[in-house]
Amino acid sequence: MSQHGVGPRAVTRSVAFLTAGVLAVPALAGCGSEDPAGKPLAAPDIQPAARDEVADGGTLRWAVDSVPDTLNTFQSDADATTTRVAQAVLPSMFRMDASGRPERNPAYLESAKVVETEPKQVVLYKLNQQAVWSDGREIGAADFAAQWRALSGKDTAYWTARNAGYDRVQKIERGDSALEVRVTFSRPYADWRSLFSPLYPKEVMGTPDSFNDGARKKLEVTAGPFTVKKVDTEDERITLTRNPRWWGEPAKLSAIELRTVPRDKRAAELAAGTLDLAEIDSAAARRITLAARPHSSSSPLMGPGADRTAADALRSWARANGTDDDAADEETVARKKLRKAAAKYARQLQALRGFEVRKSLEPAFTQLALNGAEGPLADERVRRAVARALDREELAEAVLKPLGLPAVPVGSHLALSGQAAYADNSGALGDQDTEEAQALLADAGWVRGGPVKDQKKEKEEKAAGGEGERADGSSGADEDNKVQDQDPAGHLAQDGKQYKHPHPGGAPGAYAPRGTAAPANQEAAPFAKNGKPLTLRFVLPSGPGSRTLRTVADRITRMLQRVGIGTEISKVSDESYFKDHIASGQYDLALYSWPATAYPATDARPVYAKPVAAADGSLSVEQNYTRVGTDQVDQLFDEAVATLDEGKSRSLIRKADSRIWAAAGSIPLFQRPQLLAARKNLANTGAFGFATPVYEDMGFLKKGPKPASGPSRKGPAAP
Repeated sequence: MSQHGVGPRAVTRSVAFLTAGVLAVPALAGCGSEDPAGKPLAAPDIQPAARDEVADGGTLRWAVDSVPDTLNTFQSDADATTTRVAQAVLPSMFRMDASGRPERNPAYLESAKVVETEPKQVVLYKLNQQAVWSDGREIGAADFAAQWRALSGKDTAYWTARNAGYDRVQKIERGDSALEVRVTFSRPYADWRSLFSPLYPKEVMGTPDSFNDGARKKLEVTAGPFTVKKVDTEDERITLTRNPRWWGEPAKLSAIELRTVPRDKRAAELAAGTLDLAEIDSAAARRITLAARPHSSSSPLMGPGADRTAADALRSWARANGTDDDAADEETVARKKLRKAAAKYARQLQALRGFEVRKSLEPAFTQLALNGAEGPLADERVRRAVARALDREELAEAVLKPLGLPAVPVGSHLALSGQAAYADNSGALGDQDTEEAQALLADAGWVRGGPVKDQKKEKEEKAAGGEGERADGSSGADEDNKVQDQDPAGHLAQDGKQYKHPHPGGAPGAYAPRGTAAPANQEAAPFAKNGKPLTLRFVLPSGPGSRTLRTVADRITRMLQRVGIGTEISKVSDESYFKDHIASGQYDLALYSWPATAYPATDARPVYAKPVAAADGSLSVEQNYTRVGTDQVDQLFDEAVATLDEGKSRSLIRKADSRIWAAAGSIPLFQRPQLLAARKNLANTGAFGFATPVYEDMGFLKKGPKPASGPSRKGPAAP
């Protein structure tokens, strides 16, 4: 599982959120006339074109990370490509608009609304009368009912990854006509729009066997602008072709080929002419931007040998023409290799001139996760100290500013700017403040510049005689627990208020009596407690696609050092990063991403739910990999998902977010950049941002129309 692509819906489908007077936060729903949701920070960048400007025919070759193990999005091993295929070939009752809010999909729905609330909530769907499956059968109540039964969780023979929402349905029946579907809920469900998107035919959902195995490598019955022609696991590609029974605007493209191409190979494949569209990293984006510029002697250099100075060139010439024959031969071979590599790079740059970078912000954010299960971070004050050490604006600028994207820190765990539930609740935790961070650590019993035992000597002593206890019979762990039990800030995650230490700068008498001389160079000394330094294990992925995360981690490490918190960097393989470290809790600090969701009351609850003890004594964390949660947050989610008043539900979600901020289990940093390389004549596709792609409008421009121009055409700055 990629650390970049983890999300509530992705994980659950692929295994891939009281009273207002309690809160002291700067902005909540109803507190002022301005909508705290704001607007999306970046618009989609897809080169929009009218359909009559797009040519009929052509095949779009689109890079993906993998051919998925299943085409059923409700199974645990579904992935991002599963979702992409489903969007193109299956019905969705609702799709996302450019602000990340659900909107009715008119291709399938005439209308959908709550028609009764008492004694039960009833939603009436009126289907598009032209909507049919690819075998000619009308889409109807039987398909809705089959999907509900499969995903309700009542029949364990169905190997489902999630049943959220479907477990609240009581019955599904036909309405007054075959075009109407009545869904009655056993309990109120605010996120009813999340259901039946996508909708699979009853042939897939009807029995456990067909659900478990029938849609893994094929989808024989579909109902979108495209249909699945072939899933080729040997050539690692999926071919989608036009659906002849599609009733909407016909697809402009004849076919879409989803090709598996590793991310570090995509720039070369684009240059070779085997791809038309690919998500890329910032390095590839700079190459494409550079290729589009007029060549001159003043152009910035990239590629092999670009970092060689005049002195390097002189030394190379001297070695190649010196009296040492072996050294000369070696240097001559090296220079030939460099010239060959530079020539290849130049040819690739020339080929990349036919592409441009389309950029937006992904509907996902990168966060710093703090494992609160054990160790120093089990103390909420230490977690808050870590958070107050961070300059989130600096981190956002480091990643997004070089790409020409808005560098604004994310202010919510549960939504992104522009989405209905968004509000910047980071004030519940506070901005960067070194003094406040140090005061929190002192209050938790940590002493700046305190004595540190020789850890190696201590281990040897323990091995020799088990001298692990203190003179009074208590252990360091007991002392830690005692300090935590006496935590005067223990209410922080409960009321969402920003904690201010009563004695800024320290906790008098915590470990040293008043008047004790400060050790030399105290400002640079780390905090310590019970003879141990405050050092946190920072786990990071080591693969080439994780360079940005490691850059962010380096900055975070320096910020923590300035406060007096040490870090121990542990780099692990991409394959083991999430499964063996994040999910299993083998870390103190980690960086990974969650996608935004239009349905936080449903999708975000398992991410922030309070861990509970399982029957076997283990801790059940669902998707809360920080192991930090509170009963109040759970209660707010439960109230929000059961409230049919949309304004009240949003207010409850925002209150939950304030409490999540206060608990400091995870710190949202920045919205992830979305960079796609696209042929310049490719229209209505690229960096979609929040919006669901409209596959039938994608295509290649006719020779007459010129590509749209605008700020988004500039691309990221080249070095």
